[in-house]
Amino acid sequence: MPSDDGGPPSSFIHMDSPEHDRLRRMATRRFGPPHTPGLVTGLEGFLTATVGNLIDDVAGKERIDVVDDLAVPFPVTVTCHLLGVPREDEPRFHLWVNDIMNSIDYNPATDPKERLDKGEQARKDLLQCLGALVEQSHSRPAAGLLARLANDDGPDGRMTDADIVATARLLLIAGHETTVNLITNGMLTLLRHPQILERLRGEPDLVVPLVEELLRYEPPVHVIPWRAAYSDITVADTVIPKGSQVMLMLASGSRDPDRFHEPDRFDPDRRDNQHLGFGSGIHLCFGGPLARREAQIALGELVRRLDHPALLADPPPYRRSPVLRGPIHLPVEQGDDRRGSRGQ
Repeated sequence: MPSDDGGPPSSFIHMDSPEHDRLRRMATRRFGPPHTPGLVTGLEGFLTATVGNLIDDVAGKERIDVVDDLAVPFPVTVTCHLLGVPREDEPRFHLWVNDIMNSIDYNPATDPKERLDKGEQARKDLLQCLGALVEQSHSRPAAGLLARLANDDGPDGRMTDADIVATARLLLIAGHETTVNLITNGMLTLLRHPQILERLRGEPDLVVPLVEELLRYEPPVHVIPWRAAYSDITVADTVIPKGSQVMLMLASGSRDPDRFHEPDRFDPDRRDNQHLGFGSGIHLCFGGPLARREAQIALGELVRRLDHPALLADPPPYRRSPVLRGPIHLPVEQGDDRRGSRGQ
């Protein structure tokens, strides 16, 4: 991928302590507990209404694409609302995020260069717009996370505008693709397990442990490739020398048979489900609480409102990325009459 030279600094997920800890503390003060404990719960109504509107748009269609029709637009709308992006600017954010996501899996051997160029231009446009919104927030404080961060003088001081833009980009881009995959992987898994799908219809509260099992069984992030050994480490009688690149195989760890009983079975009733779906340690996913609730609400509403959904392709087409795991499309058909005519 092209470098970000000339752009804002990297977000704190690419930093080590103590700088990582300082920036994460500053962001968390306005993003969640303990200083802003009601942020995610305060979004409940907005999340439900947004999902409901998206499902309304496809309710009467025989065929839908869970990715394009719901999983992609939902998190962008939520993050724009969270950041305080003006409603009139939101359509541009949807286009920018789509162009950036389309460029992530760019293959110079097969893809037109226009795909990469559009992604690069979208990055520049997104950063410029975020920077302008942060600058405006100093003189015209408004609702939203951008304004709260721009005017927050906490124990660690005030976050620079460049760091605010980097944090906003993290929430919008990194948080987008992972949430899209979590929702899409979840719907795919439920359609492959119709008994559990029917059970969820009758037991809406099941969605909470079900999403935790999804994060273990079919996580949106399979590999974290950017770690390094700070000292010589022995793992399974193998010495990893200091300075070596380390790739964390999160999805594999979450299916370790020494840790999980029948790890290849999808079981929403699983106990002691300490998965690695959001990573671990100081880099535990910053947006995890919001992603969890987005997936819970989206899957609950899809199961409740779609009319006898059935997969049109299994397996569906997947993204090429070895890091981000999820279908690029998830075509589904719905309708009781169609199923009845096939004797299902």
